[in-house]
Amino acid sequence: MSHSVCNCIVDDNHKELAKHGTPFFPIACYHDTLRKDSVPWHWHEELEAVIITEGSCIVTFGNQKYIVHAGEGFFINSEILHGCWKRNHSSCHFHSMVFHPNLVGGNLGSVFYQNYILPFIQDFSLEGIILKSDVPWKKEALHLLEQTWQSCSAASFGYEIKVRNHLSDFILLLQQNLSNATVSPNAKFLHNRQRIKLMLQYIHEHYTEQINMEQIAQSASISKSECLRCFRKTIDMTPIQYVRQYRIKQAAKRLVTTEDSVSQIAEQCGFSDLSYFTRTFREITGVPPLQYRIKSY
Repeated sequence: MSHSVCNCIVDDNHKELAKHGTPFFPIACYHDTLRKDSVPWHWHEELEAVIITEGSCIVTFGNQKYIVHAGEGFFINSEILHGCWKRNHSSCHFHSMVFHPNLVGGNLGSVFYQNYILPFIQDFSLEGIILKSDVPWKKEALHLLEQTWQSCSAASFGYEIKVRNHLSDFILLLQQNLSNATVSPNAKFLHNRQRIKLMLQYIHEHYTEQINMEQIAQSASISKSECLRCFRKTIDMTPIQYVRQYRIKQAAKRLVTTEDSVSQIAEQCGFSDLSYFTRTFREITGVPPLQYRIKSY
């Protein structure tokens, strides 16, 4: 199997649009670096497992933020909102394996899907897990993911069976070690997750306009204080901080894909003050807009 660079494109509800693998073998393996960009907030039906091979990154899911170093990894459950960022403008290389639950579970009526996959993906309290080698079973989990990656890399005869076997062992290992640690989510937990998706969708649709926290809160029919609490708890920043970061990310894309001037792009992305845009862009990306454009070519 050939590897490709991860290119995360999402719809207005933050659901990733990319198809991973094929209907016959629903897994895709990616190698990438966070040197220039981040993996934006997104979710997908597939399960995802990542191994950091060089440097370190910040990964967030649920209401937690983690620093993950080389030799460590993490796992994200199905339909969980998550994102990944570089640390201090340094590079981070990683291997990512994104696979549909059907790869391990088979058809929906099989004993594999009903007894092992379905309880796993329906455990909404299990949003993700950080994998470090200082815990024996997590070290084994990392080893299984490395074997999965190596099998995909070699793509020799029978590699599909090896990949499925490794991932089946991985899922079983998680089941065995996490089944007693999770708790059933309450209605408020599930409601909060849906509200943050609605508010992120609103920001994505209106970031070119002058928007405020009251408008963002109204998109989910909640108060400003509840909006602030929801953002801080879920993605560890305020709504306005997220708007600013999202605008800069869109501006960075336009710098690379268009010939518009910096002032035009600033205005297109909701910045009325060019000097503020330039200062914010440098703060978030590490370089001023023109330098970012030059380095990207």
